[in-house]
Amino acid sequence: MRFVSELPCATTEEEHVEVPVSDGTRLSARIWRPVSSDREPVPAVLEYIPYRKRDLSSVRDSMHHPYLAGHGYACVRVDLRGTGESEGVLTDEYLEREQADAEDVLAWLAAQPWCDGTTGMMGISWGAFAALQVAARQPPSLRAVVIASFTDDRYADDMHYMGGALLSDNLAEAGTMFAYGTCPPDPAVVGARWREMWHERLAHTRPWVLQWLRHQRRDDYWRHASVCEDYAAVRCPVLASSGWADGYSNAVTRLLANLDVPRKGLIGPWSHKYPHVGEPGPAIGYLQEVVRWWDHWLKGVDNGAMDGPMLRTWMQDSVPPSTSYEERPGRWVGEPDWPSPHVRPVCHPLRGYRIDPPEAAAEEATEPGDRAREDAALTVRSPLSVGQFAGKWASYNAPPDLPYDQREEDGGSLVFETGALTERVEILGSPTVELEFSADEPVAMVAARLSDVSPDGAATRVTYGVLNLTHRNGIGTPEPLEPGARYRATVELNGVAQAFPPGHRIRLSLSTSYWPLAWPPPRPVRLTMYEGSSTLTLPVRPVREPDLVPADPFGEPEAAPPLATTQLTAPEQRWEVKRDLVDYRSELEIVKDRGTVRYEGIGLDVGIRAHERYTAVADDFTSVRGEAAWTTRFRRDDWDVRVETRTVLRCSGTEFHVDATLDGFENDRRVFSRTWNERLPRDLL
Repeated sequence: MRFVSELPCATTEEEHVEVPVSDGTRLSARIWRPVSSDREPVPAVLEYIPYRKRDLSSVRDSMHHPYLAGHGYACVRVDLRGTGESEGVLTDEYLEREQADAEDVLAWLAAQPWCDGTTGMMGISWGAFAALQVAARQPPSLRAVVIASFTDDRYADDMHYMGGALLSDNLAEAGTMFAYGTCPPDPAVVGARWREMWHERLAHTRPWVLQWLRHQRRDDYWRHASVCEDYAAVRCPVLASSGWADGYSNAVTRLLANLDVPRKGLIGPWSHKYPHVGEPGPAIGYLQEVVRWWDHWLKGVDNGAMDGPMLRTWMQDSVPPSTSYEERPGRWVGEPDWPSPHVRPVCHPLRGYRIDPPEAAAEEATEPGDRAREDAALTVRSPLSVGQFAGKWASYNAPPDLPYDQREEDGGSLVFETGALTERVEILGSPTVELEFSADEPVAMVAARLSDVSPDGAATRVTYGVLNLTHRNGIGTPEPLEPGARYRATVELNGVAQAFPPGHRIRLSLSTSYWPLAWPPPRPVRLTMYEGSSTLTLPVRPVREPDLVPADPFGEPEAAPPLATTQLTAPEQRWEVKRDLVDYRSELEIVKDRGTVRYEGIGLDVGIRAHERYTAVADDFTSVRGEAAWTTRFRRDDWDVRVETRTVLRCSGTEFHVDATLDGFENDRRVFSRTWNERLPRDLL
């Protein structure tokens, strides 16, 4: 990373500006803009998120907003209502009120004397969701968006549900927002009313997991703000990026395929991070790309921003299995359109624990005994231990959270494998598994994993997909299985760009559990797969196809110098798998403790600790339990506030049980406490 202090424009900063919205609530904004904008108005760029601009996101914000402002933009960071120093209460994600507030903020920005009336939106994760969702509402000043790590489908491709199966990140993210939504505003900004604002948040907050578990099917709750419901609503240019190690690896290509506006896609090897700080590397000069995008679409500069391929992506080379990588070897390739004319689906029959070459299907179709082969059946009944090395749904690369060697996972799975490859194979896109199957329970799931197996036997997971088989006829519209009856289902794996070298094998593994990444069905399931019409389809990009991009199409990562902080107490990161062979209890424990950090410019000490624990006993599928506990603390002089939240999710065969607590402390004295104990029915989960 190169920190750049000398930029084209001298800038000024306003740390706290109150922006009024239509219901009278005032949102807190931080604004960086060129000094010259007092005389020569400039476009405004909004990042709109709930992650506390004054402290928790301030270091990151200080790296990219002053950089963009120094290139001639008014950059504005607004905290959502109920977060940071913004008034109100944050009660859920992506609400109508949130988007209406964003439109009000954009209108306010466009009317400022230092703004030329045009705006853009940018962000990663929540900020990218917000930008894309607001773009679909077509506010008049919004001319373009820049988004990273996002989805266009809130039900089928977010941290809540995958293939109709409940993800443990549904609980983890609810725990995150339980903590963020109950943090106090800073009295150095809002004055004596900080306590009233804080207690309003404490009193009106509920664990969001309760709402998310009330909507176990794709209904209007999830359709709201899912841009996939109407791609035509997006009318402005979109620069979209993500990473293959992120949970949001699929939406970039969907937008490229479905939007009818100028658009560009960028997918690197990264986890859930902006590309200029991308991990695993290589990180890229992303902010330079963003400046070029804004210059073209907000200022009308003819700078070639739309030249070159529609999609640029990192074709990953083979690596040994590891829970963390500093760099992923590979190269940049480009695709002129998406779907790409360079990628072709290659269908492989699954027979006798083999992934057969595609020509095998045609050759064997004329041989006698075809019907018997088609009826040949393989079965699997996976233990709950399959999934302990699955890693996180959305990797943050800290603590190390990528999937580990898959050989232990494969011991409880149905495994198919190619022979040793005689030449390099590269795939780009989403592999699919077509299954003909039966099950012995009315609710069942299948997890499909694609791995790169090296000559020494180590297996590196390349991609995976999960399907609740009651959703076989459409995600969000479940129907129970009739035990013993035959069905067909398609499992779509996450998109990926991956090379398999000669001498390696490609492995497909199928399991009927994948805990704790996905919540298991109520009872263990024996799945029977019929060989004759079950297939694996790979999106093959022939090696001879041109790359269409230079070897190094991006410059070195650049950013403005970060704000000064001091690490007062050491951070802690843990990711531990434990097995007790006395009572057969297994546990995954995750600790993400930032330690205590002093934000020097405001004299504030902040500590954040997150602790997740996922447990199960033997193969009792109703023994699974997830827990997310957070502690946040803010201190300055005699001001000392702490919030502790804890959410536990358990289940029976017919219900989910949610137990949660919220405690607020002022100077170590408990001043607020509330407990929730609720049961919600399982809906074919």
